[in-house]
Parts: sequence; structure tokens; C-alpha cells
Amino acid sequence: MLKMKNRSQYIRNRIIISGGGTGGHVFPAIAIADALKERIPDIDILFVGAQDRFEMEKVPEAGYRIEGLPVAGFRRKLSPGNIIVIIKLLRSLRMARKIIREFDPDAAVGVGGYASGPVLRSAAAMGIPTLIQEQNSFAGITNKLLAKKADCICVAFEGMEKFFPREKIVMTGNPVRKEIMKTRSEELRREGYSFFGLNEKLKTLLIMGGSLGARTINIGVMKNLNRLRDSGIQVLWQSGKYYHEGARNAIEKSGAGNIILKDFITRMELAYAVADLVISRAGAITISELSHAGKPAILVPSPNVAEDHQNKNAIALVKKSAAICLSDNEAVGKIIPWALELLKDGERMKRMAENILSMKVEDSAGRIAEEVIRIMKVGPK
Repeated sequence: MLKMKNRSQYIRNRIIISGGGTGGHVFPAIAIADALKERIPDIDILFVGAQDRFEMEKVPEAGYRIEGLPVAGFRRKLSPGNIIVIIKLLRSLRMARKIIREFDPDAAVGVGGYASGPVLRSAAAMGIPTLIQEQNSFAGITNKLLAKKADCICVAFEGMEKFFPREKIVMTGNPVRKEIMKTRSEELRREGYSFFGLNEKLKTLLIMGGSLGARTINIGVMKNLNRLRDSGIQVLWQSGKYYHEGARNAIEKSGAGNIILKDFITRMELAYAVADLVISRAGAITISELSHAGKPAILVPSPNVAEDHQNKNAIALVKKSAAICLSDNEAVGKIIPWALELLKDGERMKRMAENILSMKVEDSAGRIAEEVIRIMKVGPK
């Protein structure tokens, strides 16, 4: 085993990327890995995620190896179940140390999600340079704790020095998949209409709740299926696997033939390309994708996230007139009526699209990859 204090003399191009749980963490992690591979073709990248979570399927599909930890999230209320969570956390810390010893990386990257904590904490304690990719405008507890020993913190929003040491912060934006950056091309738009079986002459409302679905948004849609049926527009609706059967039954009952339902949309670049308006949660990566696609949006921040960070993400856009925000409590009754009214207001949608497009950060994955390479060569502080 190489001595950690002399690591800078032994760069072997090995990187651990940890985190996941949802597409909002997994796809940016893959984008960072791809950017690293472009710069260092022989780089060896190992992902570490949480067992039985989204990343265990999607990372191998992208061509990368992944190890799973039994880590899970704490419940907000006092519960005996948190004892099991603590046991899983301690086990995950032991497993993370073992993985790091065996793989012996030059740097460790955390993108958020349950696995990031054990891996980055263990890596820092073992003298491995670490980088945090903070996606949100409001940092979570785990990242604030990890930041004390991190070598670099890549952020996507201004004002993050209130959470992290200023000298460690680098503004990079959030990585999005390469395909998303092409969504404004007319060629991709035509392909999208064909791929989903949509009518080029009708306005398209894209409704999505992330890779797992969003209960409030789905209920709001199901309660307004008759209104959507008679609206003169078409709808592309990603319900999430959990809600898919109920949504399908509701559509069949309503006779709404202008709604295309998917449990999960694999070609999101085509979905963005055809969308005139988007209804979505306010996850940081979704916002980054919307800014690259230049799409006006009605955002419904999830109330089930740490530190209410989705609401803070949405407010950052509302302040720049780049999106409309509805609280989860009012969304069921208002989300579809508001969307249908907005679709009639072409001038407002155009202004919103221009404003959100102005917020995009080019080549975020590449910027983060450059920071990873920098700390690999410099070593821990």
C-alpha cells in the first residue's frame, strides 16, 4: 500500500464517484465520469452507491462498475427504524474503507445521496483528496459536515459561501447529459414528435415528477383529465413506475386520447425538445436541464426533501422570472388550470424561456472534471 502523504508522486488515474438514489444524482455523476474519461482515456472509475437504488441499474448501463453499500436515510421523526439506519451506516463506513483500501483512488467525488457520506468521510480520513458536488442552492447537513475536510466544493448557485469555506468553492453549475444540450435543435424536435407519436401542430405539455414520480403532480393531473382532454393541446406525462397503473386506468376512463403516458422517459432530450411548457418538481438537476433546454416551467417543489432545498431552488428561478412556483399544498387544484392559461400566453412563455436559458452554465461536467484532476495532482491539503 502506498503511503498517503506521498500520494502526489503516484498518480494512477483512479477515481471513486459516490452517491445516487435518484436520476438527479446518478445522471450528473455519469456525466462527470464521461468528462473525466474524455480527458484521461485510461482512467479507472469506480462508482459506489446504495444497494437496491437507482444507480445500481443505471451506472452499469452507462458502462461503469459500481459497488453497493447498505446505507439508508434517517427518518425525520423519532422512530425505532432509525436504529437500523445507524447499524447500516456503521456497516457502510466499514465497507467504504475496505473499498477505498482495495481500489486505492487518487481522489473521491461525492454527488449527493446516501452513499456519499460514508465514502467521502472515509476517503478524507485516509488521506484521499475529496471533491463535493453540491447541486442545490441550500446545502444539506451531510455536505456541510463533509466540507470541513473537502479539497474542493463545486456549486451551481451563487451565495454558497454561507454554507462552505469561500476558498474551497468553485462555480461550475450542475452537469447535465450531453443529449440535453442539443434539445433546442429543430432536427431533435422533429425526431421527438415521431418518437412519442405526437402531433407537430399541437402545443405540448410535458409533465414529470422525476425518476420516481411525484404524488401531488400525478393527483393534480388525474383530477383534471377531462379538462386536458378538451384543451386542444397534447400531453406527455411521465408518472413514475409506482403511479403508472393508476394513471393509465384514469386516462382510459376519461377517454383522453391526447395524453401519452410513460412510467419513465428514457429519451429525455426528445421530451424536452417537443415540450412547449414543463410541469416538474424543482430538483437541482431538473432545473439545470430546463435551463439548457430553455423551457418555461411550472415548478412544484417537493416538501419531502432535506432543508426544503427544492423550494429554495425554485425561488432562485422565480426571482429572475424564469419559472412559476406552486406549493405542494395548492398544486392539486391549480397546476393544470395554470398550465393551460400559460400555454395561451405566448409572450410570457417566450420571456420565461429566455430568462431560464440565460441561467445555464456551459460544460459543467468538464469544469468539475478539471477540478477533480487538479486535486488528484495536488493531493490533500
